[in-house]
Amino acid sequence: MKTETKNKNIFMRFLTMNTSNQTSGRSLPLWKQLLLQLLTLAIAFEVLFPILYIITLSFSSKSTRPSTLQLIPTELSLVAYQQVLDKPTANPVTFPVLLKNSFLLSIGVGLVALLVAVTAAYAFSRFHFKMRQVLMVLVFIPLLMPAVGLSTPLYLLMNSVRVTDCGQGITAIAPFMTCAQGAAGKIIFNLRDSLLGVGIAMISGALPFAVWNLKGYLDTIPHELEEAAAIDGANANQIFFQIVLPLAIPQLAVTFFLGFIGHWQEFALPWLFLSKPEDYTLSMTLYNMTGQYANAIPWNRFAAFAVIVAAPVAVIYIALQKYITSGLTAGGVKG
Repeated sequence: MKTETKNKNIFMRFLTMNTSNQTSGRSLPLWKQLLLQLLTLAIAFEVLFPILYIITLSFSSKSTRPSTLQLIPTELSLVAYQQVLDKPTANPVTFPVLLKNSFLLSIGVGLVALLVAVTAAYAFSRFHFKMRQVLMVLVFIPLLMPAVGLSTPLYLLMNSVRVTDCGQGITAIAPFMTCAQGAAGKIIFNLRDSLLGVGIAMISGALPFAVWNLKGYLDTIPHELEEAAAIDGANANQIFFQIVLPLAIPQLAVTFFLGFIGHWQEFALPWLFLSKPEDYTLSMTLYNMTGQYANAIPWNRFAAFAVIVAAPVAVIYIALQKYITSGLTAGGVKG
């Protein structure tokens, strides 16, 4: 009986022992640590499972639908990658053109939205003017609406801007000018059916979040730094570009990266606006690889293309990791 009691006490001490080596705060017994580790591993497996499955599928030389779930590649074939890089789909559009279109949209929209947002956020953070609170609420309202819900007015607005060749050397720019009544004009440029129009529409959706995100961070920058620079003779532009912007680089990187993810993977607006294959993006092409039936999809090429589409996001994150980490934590303390 004493032996059983002793063994039970040893078992309980083993489960309640503290192995976290914490010198302050709440210590965790071993059984809680094991439970948290198992929960963490389960969450990690759930997150990594589809990624590992797609990567494994991309190294397959068979384009048929897989019949089993494999997480470890049985072969390392690069045929699928070579095929999608040579000719992604049946459309006569090369991979470099698709890559260029996606980069133009994501990088261009991210930089323009960041430039406009940081100036607007600085104005909201430092200047006190009439209707300031009302304008901040109006900036926030688009975040409450789904992006697809705004696509119809954006479509109509962009579609109203066209350049038409009316003949006889006459060019009309709608909505300011139109061809003569009865004249059959030829549309030279339609803002809606162009990367520029899609970019403008995407900027309108990216600005609200960027303004609010940067405004909260700029509030944490001490006013005394700007006052000291003003005493030393710096003007408003020098204070903004030489004092505020360098201090805001971490949050600028965070805002750009979060926007880049959404812009790079944007599908709804380009699919709704664009009609010419030469303007397609990578996400649109990935959707084009799907067919009506699952057996008709080239699964290995689909997986390889998905990996290629996801790779730039990982590269940008690694490049900006230092600023992203500091930007996510620095704004949490008022200083």
